[in-house]
Amino acid sequence: MKKHALQSLWEIMEMLHQVDQMESALSGTLDLILEIAECEEGSVWILNREDKRYYAMIHAGKKDISGFSVAAGESIVGKVAAGGASEYLKQGSSGLAQAYPLSTEQGAEIPQNMLCIPLKNIHESLGCILLTNLKEELSEDDRRICENMASLLAMVMEEKGFSAQPNQGRKPMIVLRNVIKEYGSGETVNQVLKGIDLEIFENELLVVLGESGCGKSTMLNIIGGMDTMTHGELTIDGKDMSRPTEEELTNYRRNFVGFIFQNYNLMPNLTAQENIEFIAEIVENPMDSAAALDMVGLKGREGNFPSQMSGGQQQRVSIARAFAKRPRLILADEPTAALDFQTGQEVLMVMENAIKQTGTTIVMITHNVEIAKMANRVVKLKNGKVHSIRVNLHPLSASELVW
Repeated sequence: MKKHALQSLWEIMEMLHQVDQMESALSGTLDLILEIAECEEGSVWILNREDKRYYAMIHAGKKDISGFSVAAGESIVGKVAAGGASEYLKQGSSGLAQAYPLSTEQGAEIPQNMLCIPLKNIHESLGCILLTNLKEELSEDDRRICENMASLLAMVMEEKGFSAQPNQGRKPMIVLRNVIKEYGSGETVNQVLKGIDLEIFENELLVVLGESGCGKSTMLNIIGGMDTMTHGELTIDGKDMSRPTEEELTNYRRNFVGFIFQNYNLMPNLTAQENIEFIAEIVENPMDSAAALDMVGLKGREGNFPSQMSGGQQQRVSIARAFAKRPRLILADEPTAALDFQTGQEVLMVMENAIKQTGTTIVMITHNVEIAKMANRVVKLKNGKVHSIRVNLHPLSASELVW
């Protein structure tokens, strides 16, 4: 065991004491258990009391499994979650393929080894933590400490009355499969994206986190038609856009997607209203520019030039310009990075209100982990790959965020 047992228990106790969102507790516990097990792939499955199924809420690894569910007794997840006892299956075990909660029809590769640990408190089991493709079986001490950590998490879940809530009718609008992006050639090839698998659903706010250089902006640019992938598949609204024509790209960028940039990208010689109308003229059914400015709280500032507005006001114009196209999807690249806390929070509140009014899907990349608390789902990229995905059942409002 790389980390001392007492240190691991202390860390999770501190984390569970301070956490303000259960999803963060789930994610943090999974990360600690993965570290102890020296494993890179795992998931947290939580009981939904209404339909008695266990839903994948958090996962680390390549495949996006958020939203998948199993019944009690079904697969290793349903068996361990309902039975309350850990189970380990190694390569060569009979029934390994049947025990995995995802089928090959869902594009899943059967893992070599699996360890499933129940989230069990004194009264009941509330779900389980599944580790896949372990390098080796955990020692008895390692398994015991992981089980204790899972039990601590289950106690907090019971205290807060936390349970999964099924997402019915989730339709993926954007699908990325094994997306790879390389720059250069020969011996100087730099692989920025190393096989991204991700689904983006209609009417969701998806936040993408990650260190500088992890591939966030590159992925966003590929989704937005501003860059092309080297290998892989991209499906948009059911249409294959892996190798689009120039006409298809132009139509997509014009009518389907809107952009919000960190540095606003307003034309300095145009007023707020003219900046919006300049973009609105190229789409078929734009929002009225005055209505768009009213939506972001800038009624009466139609005639102001960018130089006559604060940074927060300029970003509001940028948001109004994006929504004025009535796009299905908006891509926001660090929209609050250049703003102070109060102004940044105000901008997020404007975006939050605009989402409610229009139902537009937003993919936002940021370095700010606090902003992730208002998302429906949070994707973390690391070294050009999807490191983890978590579902926020109870996203905070922008007004509740503090950083």
